[in-house]
Amino acid sequence: MAKSKNNNTNKLSYISVPSQIINSLSSSSLQSLLLSPKKSSRSKNRYLSWFTNYRSPKFWVLFLFLFGFLGMLKLGFNLDPLIPYSPYPCTTTQLQNLVSNGYLKSHMAIASNGENSHQVEVFNSVSHSQPLISNGNLKSEVDVEEAEKSEFWKQPDGLGYRPCLALSNEYKKASVGIVKDKTKYLIVVVSGGMNQQRNQIVDAVVIARILGAALVVPILQVNVIWGDESEFSDIFDLEHFKKVLANDVRIVSSLPSTHIMTRPVEEKRTPLHASPNWIRSRYLKRIKREGVLLLRGLDSRLSKDLPSDLQKLRCKVAFHALRFAPPILGIGNKLAERMSSKGPYLALHLRMEKDVWVRTGCLPGLSPEYDEIVNNERIQRPELLTGRSNMTYHERKLAGLCPLNALEVTRLLKALGAPKNARIYWAGGHPFGGKEALLPLTGEFPHFYNKEDLALPGELEPFSNRASVMAAIDYIVSENSDVFMPSHGGNMGHAIQV
Repeated sequence: MAKSKNNNTNKLSYISVPSQIINSLSSSSLQSLLLSPKKSSRSKNRYLSWFTNYRSPKFWVLFLFLFGFLGMLKLGFNLDPLIPYSPYPCTTTQLQNLVSNGYLKSHMAIASNGENSHQVEVFNSVSHSQPLISNGNLKSEVDVEEAEKSEFWKQPDGLGYRPCLALSNEYKKASVGIVKDKTKYLIVVVSGGMNQQRNQIVDAVVIARILGAALVVPILQVNVIWGDESEFSDIFDLEHFKKVLANDVRIVSSLPSTHIMTRPVEEKRTPLHASPNWIRSRYLKRIKREGVLLLRGLDSRLSKDLPSDLQKLRCKVAFHALRFAPPILGIGNKLAERMSSKGPYLALHLRMEKDVWVRTGCLPGLSPEYDEIVNNERIQRPELLTGRSNMTYHERKLAGLCPLNALEVTRLLKALGAPKNARIYWAGGHPFGGKEALLPLTGEFPHFYNKEDLALPGELEPFSNRASVMAAIDYIVSENSDVFMPSHGGNMGHAIQV
């Protein structure tokens, strides 16, 4: 008869424990875990023993193990709340943070007076997408469309950047002498379209500061393409311009009587991206000797890499001093409010005018007849063609130097997830080819408007035949939009995207 073995008292028990916990235990505690305690023969102390077991390391190891195991089970069934970049990030809380942080609107001086109401409307339109997910499942096709809409209209977080115009003490001390100086005057003639002129005005103020000279109100050259004869005060608020820059550069409306008969030194050879040191070495002695310096063609002449104070001055001019004249600001804000009255909208800067196709060396692609017209215009006026004239149309296209036509813009918007019912404001001149050139866009996105569609009868009449003013109105409506997209790189697109 086999002998019964009772080795229960000598058998070792093992439990799987993470290495991190084992390393944290002392050797004596580890031994108490590995060796099973002897059973007590006293049943009357059973409950008392269980009550005091919470002091044992084994109890806490088991407790942590079970707690972690249950936690992993829960995460396996519901993982979405811990994912910071979920497929539907536009929740009410996140949008409230965007509104509170001021990301829904830029800090530019031309912002609409109805900014707060606009933000509330955007908030309400996006908050409808909140019940999109129920237990991780989409409810309906309508909810899918709303989800796409929310994703498309999502505002960037700004990456923590804030406007900073705090100037150094050295800059402020130098300002005292500069604004009082009445011996040196800078005259500038700016050319191109409104946005190109705007950039040159910004650089003119900075150059005046570098030279320590007063700036005569910039002269706007008559545009050879549009024939616009608008003056500075027709487009910008002159008094506001002077007031904002009063402690930086002295702005005068005209030369004083002491300099009115002075023949200005004219300079036409300013190189591209000139540094402040180059400007001082080239112009300072001449302007001190003659008293008046005349500069033309400042487009991209001043370096983009400036000392901190001068770069802050450049931003101050662009986003604070250069405010549009009250009549332009008024009609622009009205059109922006009409666009935003039914929710968020997209501003699309289309560059499809005839002169754009001629200048860029590209073709509209509407038909062979239209392409032939552009080619003939380019042959007759070769001076209109911008740089890289040795490139063919196809080479320009492959290099990304051509504006997008309506079909290409439509494809891009769809690829970006723009909802079909998106409200679109299109800025820019009348496209070459008329309404037919816009058919791919209007067919896919029927809510398609420009300033003529939004304005009441007679509202735009005071600004007719003034291309620069019309461009300023487009700028205001685009700046107040929720999403902005240019079809071709340009000055307006760069300014709004800052």
